[in-house]
Amino acid sequence: MSSDLFWILISAMLVNNFTLHLFLGLCPFMGVSAKIATALRMGAANIFVLTITSLVASFLNAYVLPHAPYLRLISFIVVIASLVQIVEMTIKKVSPTLFRELGIYLPLITTNCAILGLAIFQTNRGYGFLEGLAFALGAGLGLTLALVLMASIRERAELADIPALAKGMGLVLIIAGSLSLAFMGFAGLSTP
Repeated sequence: MSSDLFWILISAMLVNNFTLHLFLGLCPFMGVSAKIATALRMGAANIFVLTITSLVASFLNAYVLPHAPYLRLISFIVVIASLVQIVEMTIKKVSPTLFRELGIYLPLITTNCAILGLAIFQTNRGYGFLEGLAFALGAGLGLTLALVLMASIRERAELADIPALAKGMGLVLIIAGSLSLAFMGFAGLSTP
């Protein structure tokens, strides 16, 4: 059982990384990845929202949705929007500086397809409570890893002599593509 949980976590984090393999959550990946500190904080916010979404999705799947499966999508959207509002209010109260740094990307977690994708994938794969939690943590850690890798490369690129043609979003897309190709190397990992 614990071996299965480990493989679910590793698979969501590396093999089927939401950002670099499934291309979910690209908005914060492209927008908030200019500084490592900001990327880490956005990653932490996403881990929190993914984990709570997984817990609530497990509850909904067990007790509510078997009786009303047509409410699945709308219930997930309501849960995600509520959680993001709580996170946004907490960050605004605790760290106004971080709130300003994250800017529009913090409320955009509501429409982050990685969050909704997690709830839908978890339901479609039939994950229970512990499997869903491992899946959420793996997905959050994978998203954070992608954000931090992108931010570290972008910070170093600021110091490099890069042609003007490749600066800006062009460089970001080149880096994203290279990271995605690198993560495709994890596709060989599978359960024994």
